[in-house]
Amino acid sequence: MKEIFIASTSTVHGSGFLDYLLPDLEELFKGTSEILFIPYARPGGISHKDYTKKTQDAFNKINKTVKGLHEFANTKDALNNAKGIFVGGGNTFVLVNQLYKNDLISTLQKVVLNGTPYLGTSAGSNICGLTMCTTNDMPIVYPPSFKTLGFVPFNINPHYLDADPSSTHMGETRETRIQEFHKFNTQPVIGLREGSFLKVTNEDIVLKGPLSARVFVFGKEPYEIVTNTNLNFLR
Repeated sequence: MKEIFIASTSTVHGSGFLDYLLPDLEELFKGTSEILFIPYARPGGISHKDYTKKTQDAFNKINKTVKGLHEFANTKDALNNAKGIFVGGGNTFVLVNQLYKNDLISTLQKVVLNGTPYLGTSAGSNICGLTMCTTNDMPIVYPPSFKTLGFVPFNINPHYLDADPSSTHMGETRETRIQEFHKFNTQPVIGLREGSFLKVTNEDIVLKGPLSARVFVFGKEPYEIVTNTNLNFLR
């Protein structure tokens, strides 16, 4: 059974790392006591070791052990043997580049589609879409491809922000950026606000969390969907 959580963020305002997700993660990872963590996105340039420790501190609260993928000599075997996988946030370009460098894209696809529970936050959610091209991150490295895991039939824009009408900022909004994307690409894009996530169970994709999400479909005006909406209509 395919079980995937695609979360906009690891941390919502006023809470600790993963705290808001922990009750749901107990259910997602109920079949294992050990999580394989992929720390490649390296937020702020943090080391793999320190990022893994931060993740272990969070999972201690639900009695799970965390092992970093960088700790294994054979990363493909580690993925194939994993009982639960978490890909953390950071820079999507760095994450995707490292996955391609280690030839792990197809292995990660295979194990998750075969039923290994998967949690992605931020960059780890970006890669669940068809491509990483709707990331908010700076291209500080150049991966061999922008094609990603394709667990859902659309792209993700984590940390989606609405325009602030009182702001004096003159740069482009997220909505403008996604509309630019649709001048050259046709796949739908889901703007996930902080605290929201997509729950994928087999072929069902359902919006969870307290906030609505914004849907961008090529050739149409963007619109809102409320929590508990099934997104299978985007297939």
